[in-house]
Formats: sequence, C-alpha cells, structure tokens
Amino acid sequence: MGVTLDQLLASRENRWAKQQALLQENPLATLVCLTVIMPGSVKRNSQSLIVAQAAVEAVRTAFGERLLQMEELDLETGYEAYLLVSLSIPEAKTIACDVEEQHPLGRLFDVDVIQKDGAPASRKTIGRAPRRCLLCDRDARYCMRNHSHTQEEIHKRIDQLVADYVQRL
Repeated sequence: MGVTLDQLLASRENRWAKQQALLQENPLATLVCLTVIMPGSVKRNSQSLIVAQAAVEAVRTAFGERLLQMEELDLETGYEAYLLVSLSIPEAKTIACDVEEQHPLGRLFDVDVIQKDGAPASRKTIGRAPRRCLLCDRDARYCMRNHSHTQEEIHKRIDQLVADYVQRL
C-alpha cells in the first residue's frame, strides 16, 4: 500500500525537526542522515528493506570508529537513519559520497551530511560532480525535473540492481 503526499510531506517535516533537535543536542558532532531512494508511493517493501540493510551496513563500516551514535527508523514513509560522527562536515561528506558511489546499491542510498544551519552539504563543497541518473548519464536532478524516464523504467532498473546485489550475497 502506498503513502499519500500528505504523509510524505509530514515525514519530511518530522525528519527536519529530528535533524534540528540532534544538531542542537550534539553541537560537537556531525549529523549524517540516511534514507533509501524509492520512487513512487510505495516506500516500504522487500526491496527497500534490502537496500536499507545494505545501507546501514555500508555506513557503519565506512564511518567505523568515528560513528558515535546511530538511530534507525523503519517507517511506512521510508527507512531513515540518523548518525552522529566525529568528523568534520567535509570529511563526513567525502565518506558519504564514497558510499553512494562505490556500493553496488549506493545509487539507492541518500546519505546526507547536515550542516549546522540544517541544510545538507552539497557534493560541490568537496569537489564532486552531481549524482548521475539511474538510467542514463545525465544529472539525476535534470531527469527528475523533466520526467525523462517512466516510473516503469525506473522500477525495472531498481529491480535489476537489487536482484544483482542479492545474487552476489
């Protein structure tokens, strides 16, 4: 069963409020927010759970002993994890981008490093190019804004990524 637009908007509001609280409570740590990229109205299914588990494992390994605290939320509106790390924002963003770019399912991870003002640090701040589209070589934002690909094409690609990953396990 899918989630409504109102539920998605409420979850974004709740995520923002949680981020603000964590930033205020932990001024010496850097906040990393992990979500699963799952286009469409169904945000929690067997695929998203496989992706979430892989993402958690990947960030735990990547941040290693610099991971101070982690909270995971498995919600109908999608999986979320909040990590507090003992790294600078650029160091944490570099690791986040490495995870997104190097893990076989990394294209389905959204690993944001949240700055003290509450905004996510951009890839540009560490000299990285924008994320590429799942289906073509264009900037992912371009394809999203222009609806360059159908939901069916996107879901077929996600199916293939997850199937390939599971087969390798």
